[in-house]
Amino acid sequence: MPLETDTTNWSGEGTFTQLLIERLREIDAVRFVRIEDAPATRSEADYNFISNELFVGFATVDREEPIKRFGIFPGSRTVAKPAMTLAALEAVLTALPDVGAPDYGDEGMLQYLRAERIVPPYQTRGYKLVELVRIYEVGTPRRY
Repeated sequence: MPLETDTTNWSGEGTFTQLLIERLREIDAVRFVRIEDAPATRSEADYNFISNELFVGFATVDREEPIKRFGIFPGSRTVAKPAMTLAALEAVLTALPDVGAPDYGDEGMLQYLRAERIVPPYQTRGYKLVELVRIYEVGTPRRY
């Protein structure tokens, strides 16, 4: 099943974000990616700060689980479990040489921060481009 990508709320900015999307397309367990611009994005004369959020949905695997009805009658039910977790995704992305390990990661989010100096042609002063990308799993319960 091909990867479904939703870019309706994304401006298309961010070269590292585009690289992540390309790499996520190569992972079989990833079924859905939604990309959104985060409200923290801003631009000044000497720097640009781009903040993007990726929401990833994984393929599911059905598994039969034994249960007891009314505490005595044996039975089974089908349970859908994700084929990959965010921790497994972190391990796969860390193994890729052009992506690497996230700067921060926990059970609910992976965060990458990339910075580069851009010097446009015919100008003496450049600007700093800072790109922050956060990856969340779709359908995870909120943690308070």
